[in-house]
Amino acid sequence: MKYKNRSFIIISSIIACIILYFIEQVLVMSYLVKTLSKILFFTILPYSYIRLISQDYERNRIKPNKKDLYLGVGLGLFSFMVIIAAYAILKDTIDLKSIANELQTKSKVNPRNFLFVAFYITFINSFLEEFFFRGFIFLNLYKLGFKKGAYIFSSILFSLYHIGIFKNWFNPLLIILAVSGLISVGFIFNYIDTKSKSFINSWIVHILADAAIMLIGLRMFNML
Repeated sequence: MKYKNRSFIIISSIIACIILYFIEQVLVMSYLVKTLSKILFFTILPYSYIRLISQDYERNRIKPNKKDLYLGVGLGLFSFMVIIAAYAILKDTIDLKSIANELQTKSKVNPRNFLFVAFYITFINSFLEEFFFRGFIFLNLYKLGFKKGAYIFSSILFSLYHIGIFKNWFNPLLIILAVSGLISVGFIFNYIDTKSKSFINSWIVHILADAAIMLIGLRMFNML
């Protein structure tokens, strides 16, 4: 049974990320289509696992308490400052104008709808990613006794999934740096979620990290 559950989680999540990469980089669909596709895959797979495979309706519920919130907010604020500092250091190597042009051309994201997109990314997209990569993949594999594998697999898949998003934004060196950073972030998110046995901690950190990125986005579109 454990092997069946692990196999479903690993195989289905890899397939989902490959399809989303194909939609992002090959089909080059609009931001709305990409968003709806992500919502579909990142919710239907966990739901299918709970209903059809594990049949454990109590698994990975959000159980926040004060200590969890303190940890999440503290690490989130630290992440916020690190991202802003990293941008300040590397801004001369990042072509914000090219990124803005690609977003407007391929994803139809522009100054008129950026605030809506920023809200979605900060609060809803962060929830979807944490629900999927931590709630569905990591915590389930961890509880199935695949502890080291859960850390490694979920962190690497989390980082590789993002290549489809920023593949054309950075030079190869920055892409390697970003992927390495995301793997490290994945390990940290996984660790703090083992403390609360839910993805609430990593979601809080993710929200604050994305908030920092959205501030940079405002500057990218000359809105700040």
